[in-house]
Amino acid sequence: MSDKPQPASDAFSPLPDHRVLALSGRDAAVFAQAQCMNDVAGLAPGHWQWNGWLTPKGRVIALFALLKFDPQTLWLLLPDADADALAEQLRRYVFRSKVAFAVREDLPVAGAFAAPAHATGARIDGDPAQARVELDFGGDGGARTLRIGPGPQAGDAPAFAQRWAAFDLAHGLPRLPASQAGQWTPQQLSLERLHAFSVKKGCYPGQEIVARTHFLGQAKRGLVLLESERPLAAGSEVREGERVLGSVVGAAGPLALAVLPLQREAGAGLQVDGGALRERPLRGGLAR
Repeated sequence: MSDKPQPASDAFSPLPDHRVLALSGRDAAVFAQAQCMNDVAGLAPGHWQWNGWLTPKGRVIALFALLKFDPQTLWLLLPDADADALAEQLRRYVFRSKVAFAVREDLPVAGAFAAPAHATGARIDGDPAQARVELDFGGDGGARTLRIGPGPQAGDAPAFAQRWAAFDLAHGLPRLPASQAGQWTPQQLSLERLHAFSVKKGCYPGQEIVARTHFLGQAKRGLVLLESERPLAAGSEVREGERVLGSVVGAAGPLALAVLPLQREAGAGLQVDGGALRERPLRGGLAR
């Protein structure tokens, strides 16, 4: 028997919290390069990357997977952010650019804990014109396939979505609810682990803050994976005794990512609302 993971087939379950915002037009890639925190110009057609949009003060408003089919066709796969609100915000910066935005309600998103049939790493499998695309969303914790477009689905959507989010958190991908949008810099969210931002490309909103923090080595906080005996919630304070060390930025059941000081006493007793927390190592393999 082969040890190779079996390709995903009909074992997909819906991910209703994921939506697709499409950018199209002559200047689609140019616009994204000017607005997004990662290097869209350096991304080869037919590939995807982690990316995001920041406030002028360098705080992450939305974190997403950016799919570049060609310079005129981009999709933003948003796991948490309000796609309609983001589209409206981005339209304010269009000016004379030839770019259009469309929230693709015709493109349901589903996932499977199985290897993709053809997608590998950052390479996209599928054709946007056929409205069927698959991505390799696996990491060190196992294989995953994310499908964009119609297809058979099964399973308990809420339970599956929580399992999917827990995998994201375990691999250092923050899942930011609305309450956490605009609160954290890319460095505080440890997004360098995912290769999700660039300090070498040209200007974009928040770039000065991001670059200064990087080159001056001023990042003092980062992501920590925590586990509890009970469900955790974003926004909860993480304490060491009576001292507040940081807060939870995203949670899935008893698993959470929190922004905490990078330099702190090893083995310190962390807790949320009086409940003890266990620190877990972050997994790798989700960078693209």
